[in-house]
Amino acid sequence: MAGARKKTGGLPALGWWLMAVGAVRFAFTWSCFFGSAALCSAAYSQAQVTGVHGRTVGVWTLLSCTLCFLCAFNLDDKHLYAATFMSLVYAYGHFVVEHLVYHTISAANLAALGFLAVTAIVWMLLQWNSHGHGPRAAKQP
Repeated sequence: MAGARKKTGGLPALGWWLMAVGAVRFAFTWSCFFGSAALCSAAYSQAQVTGVHGRTVGVWTLLSCTLCFLCAFNLDDKHLYAATFMSLVYAYGHFVVEHLVYHTISAANLAALGFLAVTAIVWMLLQWNSHGHGPRAAKQP
């Protein structure tokens, strides 16, 4: 088949981690839509979360969840990799600002959110050139 890439081995460890992050984000999304925003309220423990706010966070998290799943199976796609990486940075940056500036997230919740996000961010940075990204990547004919 033209254009098909041969894959050797199974899903790399980073792919499995992104799947785990995506699964947790999916559970968070599900809660925001169908669980009376229970997890959303728990994340923003210092603020009142309305249904509209919960659903908005749910959609945002669903987009990030989708990127994690897509990237897990396409680590060699530099654009998808960069978009997933930036979604993690933006999301965790948002929570850091909410904690430091607006005081709507407790330090414990920030740390729990950071466990998944920061681990993925650092891992993706360390693996950046391993998946065909960067100046040393070989050009395909």
